[in-house]
Amino acid sequence: MVALFVAAFLLGLLFNAAPGAVFAETVRQGVRGGFRPALAVQIGSLVGDALWAVLGLVGIGLLLQLDWLRAPVGVAGGLYLLWLARDSWLAASKEFAVEEAADVQAQKAMRAGVLLSVTNPQNIAYWAALGSAMGAVGIHEPSLVDYALFFAGFMTSSIVWAFFCAAVVDRLFRRAGARWASVTYKLCAAAFLALAVASIRDVIVHSLPPASEQPAAIGAP
Repeated sequence: MVALFVAAFLLGLLFNAAPGAVFAETVRQGVRGGFRPALAVQIGSLVGDALWAVLGLVGIGLLLQLDWLRAPVGVAGGLYLLWLARDSWLAASKEFAVEEAADVQAQKAMRAGVLLSVTNPQNIAYWAALGSAMGAVGIHEPSLVDYALFFAGFMTSSIVWAFFCAAVVDRLFRRAGARWASVTYKLCAAAFLALAVASIRDVIVHSLPPASEQPAAIGAP
């Protein structure tokens, strides 16, 4: 049981530490408001993580592998990333002229974290492969207790990472001058754009039929 919890904790750290849209948004919010909004993004992302985790743990893992679910989630995520890219680029020149109330900023940051996590196709793939993760630690017929331990280990590591990541972002970016903050926003915009393109491309690739099922070209043997 301890081994399962530790394995889930480590897998959770690897999952959360992977650079992506949530980290880029954490940096973007942290540059403007410091620790609190950066933490709000991370905490918000836990809502989406928990949602996909529950779906996987109640036995919908196979369902999550269906293309009809992956495609709309991937498209929604890509469109939201495109919106964030545009918002970050436009905000780079005017974001620091007006300060929002701390509670309003934190609410917006948390909402962004939730949306990014819910529309992240990587969450679908991760929890759809839950059975393989269990088998890797010798549990081939997991019980309800095993699922609960795995969920607890994953969410514990996610909470630890949320505070750690927010603190690092606050430490590194909070004291940046307006010029460097603007540059950071533009870099975040570029990251969001790249992630959006990758997400939409992934949807298109998975929507195409396998090469063996594609019609042969005219005149081909």
